Amino acid sequence: MQRKLIRPNLTEVKEKMTQEAKEREAARKKVAPPIDTHAENYYFLKQMNKKTLMAVVFADGEEVEGYIEWYDRNCFKLNRQHAPNLLIYKRQVKYIYKPEQLERSREQNKNEDPGRPQKTETSDSKKK
Repeated sequence: MQRKLIRPNLTEVKEKMTQEAKEREAARKKVAPPIDTHAENYYFLKQMNKKTLMAVVFADGEEVEGYIEWYDRNCFKLNRQHAPNLLIYKRQVKYIYKPEQLERSREQNKNEDPGRPQKTETSDSKKK
């Protein structure tokens, strides 16, 4: 009985190995970005530590002001002066801002009104 030795073609094996390596590499490249960037955590912690007065605007347009006492994934507690404290669900919040920043930007806009033309002296007005 004679046995026949079957040898695989080396080029086929190499091609198969390179294809598998390319597929693994492509799968590694398609890794999704992280869901949580921790930017929100950093912002809330910063405002809590400084006890910054924050204005919260709800989806329906209502606005409240207070200090953020604590937060978690779904809600945060807003301490208000001369009013009851609130537990606010984040999904109901349209946006949050610092009222002091809004006042500062309004003051700057008054000083730098782009709609008003600037007075400049021309050589004609100097001659008169």
